Amino acid sequence: MRIRETIVAAGLLSITAATLAPREAAAQASPVTRDKNWDIVSNVTMVAGASIVSLMPRVYFNDPEATVGWKGRWHISALAPIMSMTALTLMVDISVKNAIKSPRPGCTTDGTVFQITECASFGAPSTQSYAAWGATGAGTGIFLIDTIKYSNGRFNVPYFFGEVIAPLTLSVLSSIGRSVETGIYRQYESGGAIAAGALTGFASGLIVGGAYALLQKPSCGFGNNVFCW
Repeated sequence: MRIRETIVAAGLLSITAATLAPREAAAQASPVTRDKNWDIVSNVTMVAGASIVSLMPRVYFNDPEATVGWKGRWHISALAPIMSMTALTLMVDISVKNAIKSPRPGCTTDGTVFQITECASFGAPSTQSYAAWGATGAGTGIFLIDTIKYSNGRFNVPYFFGEVIAPLTLSVLSSIGRSVETGIYRQYESGGAIAAGALTGFASGLIVGGAYALLQKPSCGFGNNVFCW
């Protein structure tokens, strides 16, 4: 299955993440080989991190006398930040990469299309890093707002693990998968391309996640529903 199809399928599952797809060409000056196993690792960890953040409930400490304690609620409105990050990731993969035209390691640019080669697409910024770190940023933004604003600073360890630690760990693994270069295998993206994807992705996710959390309270209003429609 091609990378584009893999990420589209994952996007339908968690409605997050987008993919690295062959586009404009970077013609290879010499045969280039990349380790497909690390490609799988980077994509699987990217999808897993985005899925965890997408499926996490909003956790907050409710203070009224009758319902005091930690609560967890799932919101249909979470589709807003999910779709926003998906759109931004697709923009990076489709528009930004083709505008920058930065060749992958071992490739040179001459404007010719080589769709069946290892130089069939541009590498900067890294789409996988952008999507993975975008999920971490979104989770971090939501966690911070829920903790500081809605829980009055009360810290929930499982919530912190689900929204920050788990996606952060998977983001690191995803970026490592794009950077490994051993023996005859070249890395999928350069360190600069990976860093650019990670930094812009985290910043975008932090803004989107934080804005969503500010606009949408974690509670479901009246009643004790677990799902908020």
